[in-house]
Amino acid sequence: MTGHLYIVTAPSGAGKTTLVRLLLGSDSGMGVSISTTTRAPRTGEKDGREYHFVDVQDFLGRVSRGEFLEWAEVHGNYYGTSKHWIEAEMTAGRDVVLEIDWQGAQQVRRTFPGAISVFILPPSLEALRDRLSGRGTDSAETIARRIAAAREEMRHVDEFDYVIINDDLQQAHDNLLSVIRASRLQYATQRQRHSALFATLL
Repeated sequence: MTGHLYIVTAPSGAGKTTLVRLLLGSDSGMGVSISTTTRAPRTGEKDGREYHFVDVQDFLGRVSRGEFLEWAEVHGNYYGTSKHWIEAEMTAGRDVVLEIDWQGAQQVRRTFPGAISVFILPPSLEALRDRLSGRGTDSAETIARRIAAAREEMRHVDEFDYVIINDDLQQAHDNLLSVIRASRLQYATQRQRHSALFATLL
């Protein structure tokens, strides 16, 4: 039995990290890939929990050795996903969610064309700006740069299977959970996971 691979993408401030955290709390059968990054840890973040924090030289060495399923430079920092870990989890029959940007999503789909992708949109640019400002960690210049980047990122929304507008957090969480549950009921998945029953009934 092979696990599903889910991709969750959103511009910074749209709420994908919160939604993925809620998803993991609601679904014990789901695992999340911990990305490797060159950015500095934020207050409260721990190496190996939110991210694997490495320097640029280490990261680029991993790129040259082909260790990443996908990697990208975002806002001046590198981010990457371990190829070996993903393959091992899926081979063991476990579902995995990747919290990555649109560039990473394109790379992942080339290796796993059956990956199920979800794009999270903010309800408006004003709401996105308010969320970024509310963090209290970025300067006005950084926020303006992130808003400009978000508009570019959202132009790729048509590349994704599902779109969730995060206007209400609980509703957005319910919608994301619905996507996961529905995908597990697809014919190919059910036939694989319940092969003995299918053999008896059919």
